[in-house]
Amino acid sequence: MTKLRVESFTLSLDGFGAGPDQNLENPLGVGGKGLHTWAWPTTTFQKMFGNGTGTTGVDEDFASRGFRNIGAWIMGRNMFGPVRGPWPDMSWKGWWGDNPPYHTQVFVLTHHAREPITMEGGTTFHFVTDGIVSALQRAREAANGQDVRVGGGVATIREYLRAGLIDEMHLAISPILLGSGEHLLSGIDLPSLGYQCVEHVSSPNATHVLIKKIVQQ
Repeated sequence: MTKLRVESFTLSLDGFGAGPDQNLENPLGVGGKGLHTWAWPTTTFQKMFGNGTGTTGVDEDFASRGFRNIGAWIMGRNMFGPVRGPWPDMSWKGWWGDNPPYHTQVFVLTHHAREPITMEGGTTFHFVTDGIVSALQRAREAANGQDVRVGGGVATIREYLRAGLIDEMHLAISPILLGSGEHLLSGIDLPSLGYQCVEHVSSPNATHVLIKKIVQQ
């Protein structure tokens, strides 16, 4: 059965998944880049950006398994880029250059229609204007039996969590404080939605937590 998964999504100690004031110079918000110091050195992320091998161990184990059996992605408009409102033109094609790291079909949630963008390496961005359920249906079809990964950002994950649609979620808690930004779990009662923590393990750089939706028999 196709699962909807969140993988390698990093939070600060005070619960923020992105810093304030996201813009072209600060795609993760002010201070947000520091969340991911656990991930950048890993072999998975180093290979993703063409830099050869990287670190192994707990952080690499979680980073690598986040890409296994993924047949499609979903992301929010903010994760795709800093452009807001109607598309001024078609020049913005994401943060990742001509060959994005997804290599699947990616469904971008937006209020403003846009034609699909086909990139190098098998990535095609589709722009979905009729909500999270439609995006999930399309992503499941595209995944062809594999799982769908929700890349973010915070608002997108919150929408899917509130709807109880996420099957499992790997959060990496980074030992930094942001103070402000986008809080992931504020006002969301995970236990009442059927979620439980089923695994937690720490490295020197992060505490990794796996949360799953437990189906009551």
